[in-house]
Amino acid sequence: MIDPSLMSGALAGRMTLRLDAAPSEPPLPPGRHALTFPEGREAVLVVPEGLEAGQPVPLLVMFHGAGGEANKVLPHLVRHARARRFLLLVPQSMFPTWDIVIGGHGPDLERLQTALQQVATHFPIDTGHLAFAGFSDGGSYALSVGLTNGDVVSHVIALSAGFMNTFTRHGTPRVFLAHGRADTQLPFETSAGPHAQRLLADGTDLTLLPFDGDHVIVPWVVERAIGFFLGTEQAGPGS
Repeated sequence: MIDPSLMSGALAGRMTLRLDAAPSEPPLPPGRHALTFPEGREAVLVVPEGLEAGQPVPLLVMFHGAGGEANKVLPHLVRHARARRFLLLVPQSMFPTWDIVIGGHGPDLERLQTALQQVATHFPIDTGHLAFAGFSDGGSYALSVGLTNGDVVSHVIALSAGFMNTFTRHGTPRVFLAHGRADTQLPFETSAGPHAQRLLADGTDLTLLPFDGDHVIVPWVVERAIGFFLGTEQAGPGS
């Protein structure tokens, strides 16, 4: 058993960034932008039209699944970002899946911090609406890093997540779990179910949404997740 008191910083998944400073650069124009790094795949930032100059903007960070890429998850979220006017940041893992899945926090956490800082140099971030979201391995990453950095992240959205790896927890982010009852890759009974029990025992503000389906991203579930993120929850087919 690892003693959490012996872990600190990046090893424990802690981010060392602040997003409350005023932007130092002009805002980026509406559209898709590539945020590049010295090595590895770029992150993608989608800027919607109609943002009010100087006003804090909600930000949703979406992590793809294993073997995935930004282009696989962007279609599920771009129209929501444009219609609801929030920034959409989609990082891409250095390796086939996220570092925490392979062997612990490392380059992906560093690149995530760099990407967030790049966004914050152009836009004031609404820190009350800053979500880490993801599907499958990406959902596990969102859960793990989001709960570890709940003093930075306000909302965590995990779609069909497999595990939750948190050595330490900070802050009190709200959590949204959605999972297919017929998931053949990551069964509900060994993932979302136990996660929900653990989160509720910890006093987490939790929304649990089981749905009839397999290991997939479902449009109406995404709609519900966006409502959760922006505070406009509405009833849906899974209610």
